[in-house]
Amino acid sequence: MTAPRSAFGAPPQGGAGGSPAEPDLRLPLAPADLIGERELSRLRWRCRRGLLENDLFVERFFKRHETGLTVRHADGLQALMDLADNDLLELLLARREPDAELARPEVIEVLGMLRARDLPPALNLT
Repeated sequence: MTAPRSAFGAPPQGGAGGSPAEPDLRLPLAPADLIGERELSRLRWRCRRGLLENDLFVERFFKRHETGLTVRHADGLQALMDLADNDLLELLLARREPDAELARPEVIEVLGMLRARDLPPALNLT
C-alpha cells in the first residue's frame, strides 16, 4: 500500500505524530517542498475565476507569494478553487468561515494568505 499523494504528486506532509493535517513546523522549509514553475503555471490557470472580485484576491495572492508557494499551499488553494464563485467570495470577504471538510489546516492557512491586506507604508517621522 502506498501513501496518499497530493494533487501535485507529493506525499502529504505530516507532523511528528504522522498526521497529514498537522505539518511539522519545527523543520525549515526545504526547496523540494516548493512547487516548480510548471506546477505554478498550472495552479495559476486553475485559479482563474468567473468573478472579478475573486480574481483580484487571487492575483494579489500570487504577486505576494508565488516564489514561496509549497505543495501544502497548492493543495489548500486547489480545495478553495473547487468552490463555486459566490461561496469562495463569501470566504474571501470573511462573511463566513470554512466548515466541515474544508476546515483543514492548509485551507485555513491559504485563506488567511488570500485575505491579508497590504500594510500601510511606514511613517517617516524624520
